[in-house]
Amino acid sequence: MEQIDPRLVPKRTLNNGEQIPCIGMGTFGSDHVSPEEVSAAVAGAIRCGYRLFDCASVYGNEDQIGLVLEDAMREGVVSREDLFIVSKVWNDMHGKGDVLLSCAQTLKDLRLDYLDAYFVHWPFANYHAPGCDGDSRNPDSKPFRVEDFMATWRQMERLHDMGLVRSLGMSNMTIPKLEAVLPLCRVKPALIEMELHPSFQQPELFAYCVEHGVQPVGFCPIGSPNRPERDKTPDDVNDLEMPQLREIAKAHNVHPAVVCLKWAVQRGAIPIPFSVHEKNYVSNLRCVTEDPLTEEEMETLRGADSNCRLIKGQVFLWPGADDWRLLWDEDGVIAQ
Repeated sequence: MEQIDPRLVPKRTLNNGEQIPCIGMGTFGSDHVSPEEVSAAVAGAIRCGYRLFDCASVYGNEDQIGLVLEDAMREGVVSREDLFIVSKVWNDMHGKGDVLLSCAQTLKDLRLDYLDAYFVHWPFANYHAPGCDGDSRNPDSKPFRVEDFMATWRQMERLHDMGLVRSLGMSNMTIPKLEAVLPLCRVKPALIEMELHPSFQQPELFAYCVEHGVQPVGFCPIGSPNRPERDKTPDDVNDLEMPQLREIAKAHNVHPAVVCLKWAVQRGAIPIPFSVHEKNYVSNLRCVTEDPLTEEEMETLRGADSNCRLIKGQVFLWPGADDWRLLWDEDGVIAQ
């Protein structure tokens, strides 16, 4: 296996002084990759040179990943201090005391004493059955409410106070939601995960996060061709087929996916691509250490944004809400 020196991978400094690699590996198998395959990829990625891994309780593989992390540290392949391990609390664990229980289970599964970052996965307690279709709805789902979110965030802050979590994060947020909650946070989020790829660049939200000192982390960085079927619609753009992107890939003699990752890192995001294939995840890491895109190429890609959201989230809609766009506050106010 090709090994990339982790010291060659640039790092970002978060608003709390912690440092994080500029690229990581996601661990969501998109309902089609087994936990064993994911953990095997994590094992290979550690040896390749990855140090950032994005996990979540709902992915159903943290216990297998924990065995891999334990083995790698015991064998001296990596130290705990070298790793940046992320996890997230799922929507069904937002209740009083539940966030702490969820984090405790994650720490047990991952065989760690602390997490480098812990995220609120979605900003509401709406959840769905695993593998459900796009028309599935939970009758108990509710729209976002500031008081509910802040009750969850107070538990996140307690985890931070206890030293179990070094940085806090939010995910799947919007500017209206952030404007409502950021002034209320005692411990500010250091990171925000959002969907980011060339055909969906979210320039306003990205700029808002940067302006407020919160590091953007981009999921679906190559456009998520293997996302769940429930999130696919006929109008979706395939980033890897975008002519501007393919032309740049040809000029650099690389796969279009590599261009997506170079673009993300040079823009200032932290992409978290996932692959179980060694060739792919090695290439993903190597690409941030060599042959950057030109300013002209970055500008070409900036102009290629088509505002195509791939992860709609419609399974989280509440009774009476019939359009997934309500989740994303597209009219500038928090939908109710």
